[in-house]
Amino acid sequence: MAPQPTRPSPRGRIAIGLLGLVVAAVAVFYALDGFARSDRLSIRTKTGSHDFSIEWAMTQDERAKGLMFRQEMASDHGMLFDFGREQPVTFWMKNTPLSLDMVFIHADGTVYRVARDVEPMSEKLTPAGAPVRYVLEVVAGTAARIGLQSGDHVSIPSPPKR
Repeated sequence: MAPQPTRPSPRGRIAIGLLGLVVAAVAVFYALDGFARSDRLSIRTKTGSHDFSIEWAMTQDERAKGLMFRQEMASDHGMLFDFGREQPVTFWMKNTPLSLDMVFIHADGTVYRVARDVEPMSEKLTPAGAPVRYVLEVVAGTAARIGLQSGDHVSIPSPPKR
């Protein structure tokens, strides 16, 4: 006769259930957020210094998802796409309901180009126009509000460790 499996006590079942919920909650947080690495950067324009909290998009998957499906974002927040080196880049707004300003930035932090009020949910391509290392996406109207233009400087923090 084969031994019968033992069942955990009611307390044991509760502990196992709670542990499972914690593990699931952590997994969902990272799966949904995907951009847990956050930081701050500063943009220097003729109107002064402007600080932003940022989410890093560093991997191919993070850059592909970007701000898709975001319904809102604070006016002092953005997503910084880091391509690791200067290269030609092109963006689109597929599945992105927010209108955004896109700031194309050289490796040294110099703003190359600003694409203002990019149309939401559009597959129209927005190229950098020259090789850049970074692209900062912020809520549409931010560039006008802070007087951002080509030649301004962005103080970019060191990328987070992987």
